[in-house]
Amino acid sequence: MKEELLKYLQASKYVDYENAMVRERAAMIKFYSETEFDIIRNTYYFVRDKVKHSWDVQDKRVTISASDVLREGVGICWAKANLFAALLRANGIPSGFSHQRLTLGDTPDTGYCIHGLNTVYLSYFDKWIRLDARGNTEKIHAEFSTEEEKLAFRVIPEYDEYDYHDNLAEPNKKLMEVLENSTDALYMYQHALPDTLD
Repeated sequence: MKEELLKYLQASKYVDYENAMVRERAAMIKFYSETEFDIIRNTYYFVRDKVKHSWDVQDKRVTISASDVLREGVGICWAKANLFAALLRANGIPSGFSHQRLTLGDTPDTGYCIHGLNTVYLSYFDKWIRLDARGNTEKIHAEFSTEEEKLAFRVIPEYDEYDYHDNLAEPNKKLMEVLENSTDALYMYQHALPDTLD
């Protein structure tokens, strides 16, 4: 494996795939997958569809690490991204983190937030793709695709939204501090989300 990919395979405080529960889930996904592509796709659908987004289900629990999210079955996008990365890394697939700046509502006057998603390295194609396992609703729809980005949100530049197009090996420290310092996910979602990574 290329040396520059190794940092995208590390376990850490938030991407804690050395946790027994995370490793067990990763092994289960691998067992039902024939190829690396299948592992990525099956992991994506597990995190997107089986782990609920806190805001969508109005759940106050704050989860942070991959093991937190897996145990509780809920998390905001940043936390779900930690689980997605951990499950992939546990199966030897490099994964990182990417972000978008979005309006909280439908117009700029509602304020802004940072949305988190994942980067995944496809060894067969020798390329990185971005996948968004946030979770779908009637208005939000993301899909698994290796050909084009089918993310949950499309950036609207005229609203001062933008795409960082970043590929971080570790979760953003500023975002993790917000989670660490929160006790109510719904309050945090309405009052404590940063509007920039700067």
